[in-house]
Amino acid sequence: MVLPFHPKSIQSEIISGGSMQNILVTGGCGFIGANFIRLLFSNPDFKGRIINVDKLTYAGNPENLADVEEAYPGRYGFVLADICDARAMTEVFAKYSIDAVCNFAAESHVDRSIVEPDAFVKTNIYGTFTLLEAARTFQDQLIRFHHVSTDEVFGSLGEEGYFTEETSYQPNSPYSASKAASDHLVRAYSSTYDLPVTISNCSNNYGPYQFPEKLIPLVILNAAEGKPLPVYGKGNNIRDWLYVSDHCTAVWEIMQHGKPGETYNVGGRCELANLDTVGIICDVLDEIRPPENSRPYRDLIKFVKDRPGHDFRYAIDCAKLENE
Repeated sequence: MVLPFHPKSIQSEIISGGSMQNILVTGGCGFIGANFIRLLFSNPDFKGRIINVDKLTYAGNPENLADVEEAYPGRYGFVLADICDARAMTEVFAKYSIDAVCNFAAESHVDRSIVEPDAFVKTNIYGTFTLLEAARTFQDQLIRFHHVSTDEVFGSLGEEGYFTEETSYQPNSPYSASKAASDHLVRAYSSTYDLPVTISNCSNNYGPYQFPEKLIPLVILNAAEGKPLPVYGKGNNIRDWLYVSDHCTAVWEIMQHGKPGETYNVGGRCELANLDTVGIICDVLDEIRPPENSRPYRDLIKFVKDRPGHDFRYAIDCAKLENE
């Protein structure tokens, strides 16, 4: 089943396919990558082919795209490979005549990066470097190399202000530091080798196929099983929430019409304290799935020790994306 995406009126104008015919999507079995692939195939104006390269780590689930290959024969291909494998990446570019790249592949969970930072350095930095080198080898056929990043590279905001494309990088976790390094590599390849790159930095995504270590699916699943709903500190940390298909629509728009060498922030203008986010989910579940013991799901909220280096607030100014 192809996912419905909203708002349809906007997406029908944006998704046209352009001149990119053989798109390499890395990490396509992950949360955002799978939604991006579905987004492109959901619009009849997109006539190209998508090659999905995924290592299938714990967060990469082939079931996220189980129906896609059958639904789009000859237009979807899957390659089980690590983006750190230079030979494999070169073979993909050569075999499939790749003319565009959308790099979603990344280790992305802050908590995991605190415990196992080496995996984040390898995949997020060296993996991006390997992709860039493969792209440079086939630069004559390359139309666009898009790198998907995060607002966490900017660090933490106070109660006021927003991240813009001019905000200085100040990452506070191994995850955000590794993404910051990969952003700088991509930008450097644009400046040094004239590679046609664009970068996007997005706020917190939510939606279908998200791995349950993330806040929203974790709260839903724990609540459904009557388990505690962990909230860091006092729950005052603020996040800007972005629906995943809106993010994917923005990424595709940037790939087609963004200026090479430029960075674009993608936000949802939906700031909520973590405790409020959890509370909203609990209230909705009270209505659609009343607990058997008749106690509100909010009773399951449990405050836990705060995460090291926990950024207080993220908020995106996405005016550049809108205006251009």
